[in-house]
Amino acid sequence: MGATGTIGVFSKAEIGGLELRNRIIRAGCFEGMCQNESPTEALLEHHRAVAAGGVGMTTVAYCGVSRSGLAFGHEMWMREEILPMLARITKAVHEEGAAASIQLGHCGFFADPGITGEKALGPSRKFCTYRRAFSREMSEEDMDAVRSDFGRAAEMAREAGFDAVELHSGHGYLLSQFLSPWTNRRKDRYGGNLENRVRFPVSVIRGVRERVGADFPILIKMNLRDGFKGGVEVEDAIRIAGYYEAAGASALVLSCGFTSRTPLYMLRGKVPIMGFVRSADGVLPKIGMLLFGRFLVQYYPFEELFLLEEARRVRGAVKIPLVLIGGVCSLAGMEKAMEEGFDFVQIGRATIRDPDIVRKMETGAVQASDCDHCNRCVGEINSGPVRCVCLDEGRALPA
Repeated sequence: MGATGTIGVFSKAEIGGLELRNRIIRAGCFEGMCQNESPTEALLEHHRAVAAGGVGMTTVAYCGVSRSGLAFGHEMWMREEILPMLARITKAVHEEGAAASIQLGHCGFFADPGITGEKALGPSRKFCTYRRAFSREMSEEDMDAVRSDFGRAAEMAREAGFDAVELHSGHGYLLSQFLSPWTNRRKDRYGGNLENRVRFPVSVIRGVRERVGADFPILIKMNLRDGFKGGVEVEDAIRIAGYYEAAGASALVLSCGFTSRTPLYMLRGKVPIMGFVRSADGVLPKIGMLLFGRFLVQYYPFEELFLLEEARRVRGAVKIPLVLIGGVCSLAGMEKAMEEGFDFVQIGRATIRDPDIVRKMETGAVQASDCDHCNRCVGEINSGPVRCVCLDEGRALPA
């Protein structure tokens, strides 16, 4: 029990029958540790270290359900040939006492045609500023194929030893694009009112559930808000949560933001413009980011538990576990999440700063992460594997 009499964050808990040693999950964060669209030894070591650092479960991210769902060349997509390496990753995580999940998704209209070799797919034809190209509207045949890809990818993940999957239905990825009126302008049964817009994401969840069986945990990352007028709002999210529970979700990760429009809304904190400039691919993108970066990547002030007020509104709508994410960076904050009725928390940047942060909190060595939310780890996203840039510059970790 926690100090206030509530369930403590270091107590055991279950998601869909999967018992975790505590209630702290490493979020699906960009790693940049895949080569040739495949996992590497660096990715294995990264998640082994996070598992050894004390989390209950670590989330490997991002894995496209097909090649058409990739945004970068340093991402992987699910196929038979990568299963042996994924099995080594899950084995390494399990040996450190943690569970392993993998984030499965499709980038939709911001997929990179230079990588996929085809025009990007989306719920509607839409211009992507980042790609400087239009997507094409998905047909029912396209939806059938993507739905099948999600199911097949989840089945392979289970074969590789993963204990759970996290389906990406937030941050402006494909499933999120169907939910958002900004990207979904369809006039058929997949567009218009929310009941129609949620139809395809719900069918994907049901399809995955059919493939993996009733007892395999399926987490869904979803948006509370897209972060701009005309996008998904909290009132929509409350209803979407109910649809997702009915479709077979085991737990919901309540996030926010739209990668192609409000990229730091989901993180908050400083805007590392020069990092984005350095990591931009090509001279023109570098110049564009230098001149217009402040308009493309907006500033949102950071505060601890910045999604708590909105996320707690979902608690009364569903019975399945809820995972709080967003500014979870102290033991006090984690315990507050438990008091508020959340079952788990997800942390990201704190583990990039220090993979051992959970163990240090559990032993009392520290009470909070000393990450200052500079977001330079995000700014250097195309410059190599994710890392704490402050550590590179000599800002030491607490003992």
